[in-house]
Amino acid sequence: MENRLELRLIAATLMLSLLPASTVLAIEARVEGLKGDPAANIRHYLDGLDESQYSRSRLEGESRRRAAEAMRAYGYYEPKIEARLAEGEPPEYIELTIDPGPRVRIETLGFRLEGDAQEDPPFQEAIDDFPLAVGDPLVHAPYDSLRSRLANLSLERGYFEWRYTDRRMEVRPFDESARLYLTLDSGPRYRFGDVSISGSHIEPDRLRRLLPFTPGAPYLAGELATFNQRLGQTEWFRSVTVRPRLESSSLALEENTPGWAEAVASEGGSRYGSTKRVSAAGLGGVTALAARQEERPSVPIDVKVAPAERHRFEVGVGYATDVGPRLRFSWDQPWINRYGHGLDHDLYLSAPQQRFGGVYTLPLDNPLRDSYRFQYGLSHKDTDDTRSLEATLEGARRWEFENGWIQHLYVRTTYEDFTQGNDSEQVLLLYPGIRWSRTRTRNPTFPSWGDHQRLSLEVSDGLWGSDADFVRMTGETRWIRKIGTDNRVVTGLGLGAIETSDFSLIPPSLRFFAGGDNSVRGYGYESLSPRDDEGKLTGGQQLLTYSLEWQHRVTGDWWGAAFVDTGDAFEEWGPDDLKTGAGLGVRWISPVGPIRLDIAHPFDDEDNSWRLHFAIGPEF
Repeated sequence: MENRLELRLIAATLMLSLLPASTVLAIEARVEGLKGDPAANIRHYLDGLDESQYSRSRLEGESRRRAAEAMRAYGYYEPKIEARLAEGEPPEYIELTIDPGPRVRIETLGFRLEGDAQEDPPFQEAIDDFPLAVGDPLVHAPYDSLRSRLANLSLERGYFEWRYTDRRMEVRPFDESARLYLTLDSGPRYRFGDVSISGSHIEPDRLRRLLPFTPGAPYLAGELATFNQRLGQTEWFRSVTVRPRLESSSLALEENTPGWAEAVASEGGSRYGSTKRVSAAGLGGVTALAARQEERPSVPIDVKVAPAERHRFEVGVGYATDVGPRLRFSWDQPWINRYGHGLDHDLYLSAPQQRFGGVYTLPLDNPLRDSYRFQYGLSHKDTDDTRSLEATLEGARRWEFENGWIQHLYVRTTYEDFTQGNDSEQVLLLYPGIRWSRTRTRNPTFPSWGDHQRLSLEVSDGLWGSDADFVRMTGETRWIRKIGTDNRVVTGLGLGAIETSDFSLIPPSLRFFAGGDNSVRGYGYESLSPRDDEGKLTGGQQLLTYSLEWQHRVTGDWWGAAFVDTGDAFEEWGPDDLKTGAGLGVRWISPVGPIRLDIAHPFDDEDNSWRLHFAIGPEF
């Protein structure tokens, strides 16, 4: 019995020890006689009032004092406030009956710029955007926001010697007037100085080609961020730091702890918005001041990088209804020499197809946008009516334009030993081509907005030793748009055409097939194409597919889908009819990527009433 009692006492002691030492009892404020932002500011300011620390009389007095202070942020300097606590201990609320009295109005706005900022438009725009005018009721938050905005602009745009020579808010409650003064002396605008690079295993000149500025240009913090981002996108480095070499007390933003004026602006719903400040560290990592010329001071830029791993390996396992289990192994070398050349290898294995290939990348003046690419590949494919062994070599010139479009101009050599239906050939093809593509997404894993376009044109001719003459064109567009927060529309269109004098010499890799997880659902993988007299697939000279899908969020990361797909591969353009499938599906945004499960009914297949489609991976 004693042991049980002792155990109970120990358990009770442990439970009590887990309770907080003290509980803050915030009192509810009920405001009468005042509405809108001023009333919200009072409630917010009283939220932190701990009633257990005050007697009833002191609590009433402290509430009146805080309410009066909160009202000054909106120009009420002579309010009459009555406070009444609810009965009971502790009181549940305090009722404040307020006669706000006269409201102070702005009599003078004296905002001035001195120094080089007088000629820099964003500073004057900040002043012009001040939301109050002479005669308007005084509100403190816009004045504080302007002060912070000018300070931020000074640091962002290279005015490292900025200071306020006048910063006053004169309030005369007896006259119901206020005078606001603010004078910024920006001093000279600094320019970009020399760029020093340390720790790089890549030729420094190749990195300097990524600079978005030139030494001597006016300083902009945003361009340092752009340079940092570009260096990271090369994948040459494990870490990148780009900083201006500065030291100065003027670089730190003025001390201004957020109080009631800012609190209601950000949380109370004020129309004037919240006040945001940028730390000096956030603008570039400030460390040591560079020697500067008197007339045009400059700031050196220090770049410190660390090499990325020379070899990267990745293994991926997946499953799709079209090909069954699949395995992918990649070996990437983001850099293999001091010029930043790269080499990637990729192995893909599935039941119907196996591929091995690689790309050697030779970056040019702009490593991110311009390069030569040399590719090799081996592929084996064995499906119902297709057997193919293919070897490919390709040399390409790649451009990426400012608008996001990517252009490839290439020459490809392909040797293919194939059987397609009753056609068996061995062909050597040499053909140039050009391809344009662009992909834009927001949240690439499961885009709320995005689109993808691709267009290619290829030409083969016996004049340069190719075994087949043809002109081949393909095009694809796919769009994703989110409607509200719980609905998505996914639609896509695919086109293809081959013009040739002898279709039997066109290998399966260039013919067109439709059907499958990413084509016309409800039909088997590449099961839609013309057939020969024995019913074997021959592949088509033309292709047309279209898909429309509506998705709706069911709960959390689970979405339902309804879709209709139509299309076919055919011999002559303008088929008499297209194959159509429709169905329902489920989408789950899993930790490893979107998982799609669809059940589709083919309207033009008498042998199958339903087909299941399953895939893992992003939509683009």
